[in-house]
Amino acid sequence: MKIIPAIDLLDGQVVRLQKGDYQKKTVYNDNPVQEASKFKEAGFNHIHVVDLNGAKSGKFENLPLIQKIIDTTGLSVQTGGGVRSKADVELLLEAGLSGIICSSMAVKKPKEWIQAINNYPEQMILGLDLKDGKMAYGGWLETSDQSIAEFLKPMMNAGLQTVLSTDISRDGMLSGPNVQMYQNLQHEFPELNWIASGGVSKIDDLEELISLNIYGVVVGKAYYEGRIGLEELSAM
Repeated sequence: MKIIPAIDLLDGQVVRLQKGDYQKKTVYNDNPVQEASKFKEAGFNHIHVVDLNGAKSGKFENLPLIQKIIDTTGLSVQTGGGVRSKADVELLLEAGLSGIICSSMAVKKPKEWIQAINNYPEQMILGLDLKDGKMAYGGWLETSDQSIAEFLKPMMNAGLQTVLSTDISRDGMLSGPNVQMYQNLQHEFPELNWIASGGVSKIDDLEELISLNIYGVVVGKAYYEGRIGLEELSAM
C-alpha cells in the first residue's frame, strides 16, 4: 500500500479543514515548501497536494506554489482543486504535475473528462468524494444523485485506472477511515486502484487498510497533529 502524505493549501498556507468546511480550518505551516521538504527528507517521493482556493474558485491560485514545491524538492505531486476542463488538465501536466485529481469536471463536463482519460490514463485520478452516501464535487459544496456504478462505467471503459475516494464525514476528524466503504468499493470495482482518504488517526488504521490490500492511502491530519510520526509512516 502506498502511503501518500498530504498538503492542503489555502491562501498559501498548509491547513486542514473539518469535513471540508472552509470556516473550520487549522493552519499548520506558513511555508508549504518547507513542509514538503520534510516528506522528501523522510524518504517519500510522492505527495498529495490540494488547492483549496482553486476548489472553490475554479482557478489554480496555488499553482506557482505547487510548482515551487516540485522544483525545490523534486517530489512527484498529484493535485486536485479547480480542475474544470481538459485545458486545465493539460495546463497542470505541462506545469509538471504527475497526477491530476478531478471530481467537478467528471460531473459537469463528462465528455472532456473521458477525453482526458483517453489521452492520459495513467495521470488521471477520479476524485470520488462521498457525502452522506452521495457523490460530492465543487469543493464538496454540491452533490449528485447518480449511482456510483453508473457514474464509473463510462470512465472505466475509457481506461480509468485510479480513484481517490474520501468519506467527507471523516475528513479531518481523526475518527478512523470508513474501512467498510473502501472494502465495498474495492469488492465492487476490483479492477480500479483505490486510494483511501479521510479519517486516518493512528497506525492501526493504516494496518487495517493494508489488510484490505488497498492501493494507497492519503495521510494528513494524523501527521500534523503528531498522532503518526514521519518515521512511522515511512516504515509502513
